[in-house]
Amino acid sequence: MNMQQSQDRAIGILVGGGPAPGINGVIAAAALRCLAAGRRVLGIRDGFKGLIAGDTGKVAPLTMEEVSGLHLQGGSYLRTARANPTKKPQDMERVIATLRKLDVSGLITIGGDDTCFSALKLEQAAQGRLRVVHVPKTIDNDLDLPEGVPTFGFETARHIGVQIVKTLMVEARSTSHWFFVVAMGRQAGHLALGIGKAAGATLTLIPEEFSARPLRLSRVVDVAAGAILKRLSLGQEDGVVVMAEGLAEALDPEELSQDAALPRDDHGHIELSKINLAGLVSRAVRARLAPLGVEPVIREKDIGFELRCADPIGFDLEYTRDLGCSATGLLLEGGSAAVAAMVHGRFMPIPFDQILDSRTGRTRVRPVDVRSAGYEIARRYMVRLGPEDFEQPDLLGKYATLACMTPAEFRSSFEYVVEDERRRGS
Repeated sequence: MNMQQSQDRAIGILVGGGPAPGINGVIAAAALRCLAAGRRVLGIRDGFKGLIAGDTGKVAPLTMEEVSGLHLQGGSYLRTARANPTKKPQDMERVIATLRKLDVSGLITIGGDDTCFSALKLEQAAQGRLRVVHVPKTIDNDLDLPEGVPTFGFETARHIGVQIVKTLMVEARSTSHWFFVVAMGRQAGHLALGIGKAAGATLTLIPEEFSARPLRLSRVVDVAAGAILKRLSLGQEDGVVVMAEGLAEALDPEELSQDAALPRDDHGHIELSKINLAGLVSRAVRARLAPLGVEPVIREKDIGFELRCADPIGFDLEYTRDLGCSATGLLLEGGSAAVAAMVHGRFMPIPFDQILDSRTGRTRVRPVDVRSAGYEIARRYMVRLGPEDFEQPDLLGKYATLACMTPAEFRSSFEYVVEDERRRGS
């Protein structure tokens, strides 16, 4: 195919997975660069869903008038869906055939780890018939990008999550209540930690801090119960605990629920939004503390859907325009099979084969590094039992008195919760 034939063909854009602030910025920047280069650009609505069905009815050209100013808005102009073309070989072939029917030579996919994996497999299956570049998007910040590089949408989600938690902290102080808050983050605790640390929440719990798998619910409960007792020793009856929803998947399944048929999405993941993690933990904490004569009032709150379609803050407004423009530039220059990343202000395409986990064959997940200075500082400012509380007899005695225990009994009941912290510090 000569250069002129290639330039006559279209660039497609689609969005997969859950929404994140800044999607429209990528769409707009990509479309505008295509149009400036004289290329047709097609908006593919509802992710891979229509392509899998061989339906071209939800595909339409994007115009300059449509996308101008679009970057300021939350949500997804092209909508989004979790349809997975990798489940059946015939689905993948139908996607390729539909894109060929649309005369698409290059495709920009916008999404998280599942959409990234679909993009990778699509590029492989096309065998040179289609060039694919993926723009990583997730408020969970769990794609394995270079160190210090966030996924777009994370900073906006954290910013708005902080505003919510700050308000809950005032409510907690005003009413002498506790709030147990669950933040999105199925595979990593970045969002929960980012919100909790920035807001100054009493305690933040993420799956990465616990070494044991499966994780016993009683361990999570004792960390939270210990924080409540420590707050009481400081004369405070209130607090806010922020938890990553991924704790649910780390827990021992026998402790999670009596329901053996938990709902799953198209990718086989448990639909955590239907599991009341805050309720599960708060009930267990109350049951743990009641025999000790401590009866906190605990309110429950999930935050996540309030964040995903928010208007992006300035960071993501700029960041997504950089990503959309650069990803499109790579396609226009003949590039393919890469994830778009901005590192220290420079565009760095990461080849698809460098983001695969050799053990699982899936895209790698970036967990929170609990040995990093960032995590250690967050931990330092939490109110929770630490090794020092069991090394100072006066503190140990104070906690034991609150719990109607002897110091030896308190140590026996709660000291195990600091084992992971001691291990990291050794």
